[in-house]
Amino acid sequence: MIWDWVENTALPGHRVTTKRELTGGYSNHNVAFTTDTGDTYVLRRYLGDDAGAVEAALARRLAGVVPVPEVIAIGHGALVSRFLPGRPLSEVLAEAETDADTTVVADLGRSTGETLARIGTVSFAAPGFFADGTLTPGPPGIEPASGLDAFVDKCLAEGNAAGHLTDAEQHALRTYAARATPLLTAVHGSRRLVHSDFNPKNLLALEVDGRWRISAVLDWEFAFSGPPLVDVGNMLRDPRPPGFAEAFLEGFRAQGGDLPPGWRARSRALDVYALAAFLKRPPEHRYFQRALARIRDLLASAD
Repeated sequence: MIWDWVENTALPGHRVTTKRELTGGYSNHNVAFTTDTGDTYVLRRYLGDDAGAVEAALARRLAGVVPVPEVIAIGHGALVSRFLPGRPLSEVLAEAETDADTTVVADLGRSTGETLARIGTVSFAAPGFFADGTLTPGPPGIEPASGLDAFVDKCLAEGNAAGHLTDAEQHALRTYAARATPLLTAVHGSRRLVHSDFNPKNLLALEVDGRWRISAVLDWEFAFSGPPLVDVGNMLRDPRPPGFAEAFLEGFRAQGGDLPPGWRARSRALDVYALAAFLKRPPEHRYFQRALARIRDLLASAD
C-alpha cells in the first residue's frame, strides 16, 4: 500500500495524520498530507509513465534557479516532495480579473516572465527528451521542434478530430502545419530547459510585502531540452487578464529571455504540438474541448 511506503520508507518514523486532494494535476494524482511532526508534504502518484526520476533530477538541477519543491523520495510509481506555500496562479489571476486589480495582474505577469527566463538559463548537451534521472537528452539526432506537419497529420488520423473538426478545418490545420514547419528550423538545435506545460495551473503565487510573485513551479514530467518559445506559446495560448501578457513578456525580456524576430509566429506554431496531441484525448476530456477552441482561434488568426 502506498501509504505504508510513505510512512516506512519515504518518511521513516513519521505517521500521516491528515490528507487532502489537490486540484490542478490532470495527468497525475496529487495529495497533500501532514505528519505527526507537523510538516506537510505532497504525494504525487503517476497515472501514466513514471516520471519520478526525471522530476527528482530536475528539482536538484533547478535548486537556486527557480523555486521548485524539494523531492524527499521516489518509488512505487510515486514521488514525495515538500509542500510549498502559495496559491494556484490560475485562482489568483481569476480573482484579480474579477476585481479589475491591474497591479496584481502586472506583478504576476512580470514574475511569471522572469521565472520562465530563469528556467531557460539551464542548458543541456543536445536537444531531446529525458528518459531517466541522468537528464541525458535523446534519442540522439532527434530534433523536438521538427516534423510539425507529420505530427499534426498523425494526430488527426489517429485521434478523435473527426466529427468535431470539420473536413475543412482539418485541411486548414494541415495547411497551417505545412507552412509553419519551415519556420521552426530557426529554433532547431536549441537545448534549453523547457517545462512544456508552463501555464497558470502549474504555478503557485504568493503575496510578499504587498507584491505578488511566483512561489513555485510544479509538474515537470513533460520537460525536455529544446526551445524556450515552447513555454512562451503555452503561457500565451489561452486568454489572460488584460495586461498580463504584456507584463509577462516584459519580465521575460528583462531577465534575459530571448524573443527574436518572428518569435510570436514560431511560439504559436510550437504550441500546435500540444494542441494536436490533445486531439487524441477522449472528446469529453476538458483538454480536447479546449484544443478545439484554440485550434479554431489559431486558424482564424492565420486567415
